Amino acid sequence: MTSSKPSSADALYLARACELAARGAGSTAPNPPVGAVVVRDGGTLGEGFHHRRGDAHAEVEALADARGRGFETIGATLVVSLEPCDHAGLTPPCTDAIVGAGIARVVIGTRDPNRKTAGAGIARLRGAGLEVEIAEFPWAQRLIEPFATAIASPRPYVLLKIAASLDGYVAPNEGSFWLTGEPSRERVRELRAALDAVMVGAGTIRADDSRLSVRPPHARRRPYNRIVVCGLKPPASDARVFAPLDGYAATILIAPEGARATFADVAKTTTCIFVPGGHDGRVDLEAGLRALKDAGVSSLVCEGGPTLASALLAAGLVDRLVWFVAPLFLGGPRAVPALTPHPPLGGWRFDGLERSGDDLLLTAKLPVDV
Repeated sequence: MTSSKPSSADALYLARACELAARGAGSTAPNPPVGAVVVRDGGTLGEGFHHRRGDAHAEVEALADARGRGFETIGATLVVSLEPCDHAGLTPPCTDAIVGAGIARVVIGTRDPNRKTAGAGIARLRGAGLEVEIAEFPWAQRLIEPFATAIASPRPYVLLKIAASLDGYVAPNEGSFWLTGEPSRERVRELRAALDAVMVGAGTIRADDSRLSVRPPHARRRPYNRIVVCGLKPPASDARVFAPLDGYAATILIAPEGARATFADVAKTTTCIFVPGGHDGRVDLEAGLRALKDAGVSSLVCEGGPTLASALLAAGLVDRLVWFVAPLFLGGPRAVPALTPHPPLGGWRFDGLERSGDDLLLTAKLPVDV
């Protein structure tokens, strides 16, 4: 099943389909975000995206939008960011709607990575006589990266966010410190909103007393998850992360099995996941992540601190790294390093470099063969 480079016109519509798909990121889980555009003769007839699980898929929305505008879809082209589904779940197969609408040509941003369904939609459309082109469009692939990783793994997709000074520190001393500018902080809020959960270490909660909320709040089909990885003791019971919030699940604590008694009180208002751990309080992070996947968390952004970030990297449990570099030096006798201890960082493929206000933003993906 070969792919082809999209024409300049198809690339523009694929970009629009991806832009639409991104609007659903964070709300469609466990489904991937998808966007679609119906076009004819260089003009848009209809658009749509998948809003949340159980709602109409992007292709059906785009076709309905075209009909609602009074356009005929027979002989038109459908541009969609992800291969249309050919199976019935909470909604009928999208391929049925596409064939039934008389679509003549379908341009697909990327194949469905789910081994149970991959290629079935393409085969169904071609079998019905439609022309199908597969672009393997980079933006379309990036949109489904969390979905593609989670369906192939017993643990969630893990995106690690690190912010550091030019000399590799997060603060001049212990305690809360604003390192990056507002544009970077806004980007981090967007990262949280696009995934199922945010995870930090207990030390970060003690230092910042953050609520780990998504701002601004937005409608989700499932409650948002806040996760704290603990050592032998939980954060203070009055920490803001434990306060109930509309649209949020009870905070999840991951703690060592041997510390159950210490967590008895906080377990009354949180969800505690106990996993194997040593006397030093370090938990088996892989076991914790597997338990999170079993609990319905398919993707998360980890915001540290330094000890948790290093442990995830050392264990090979990070799928994407997002690293903000602030234009200042913080080195000193009490400065807090971004990673402690420093883990091996070989094998990363850096694929993004951009400005974020006054900061620098780098992104990297762990190669699949590492």
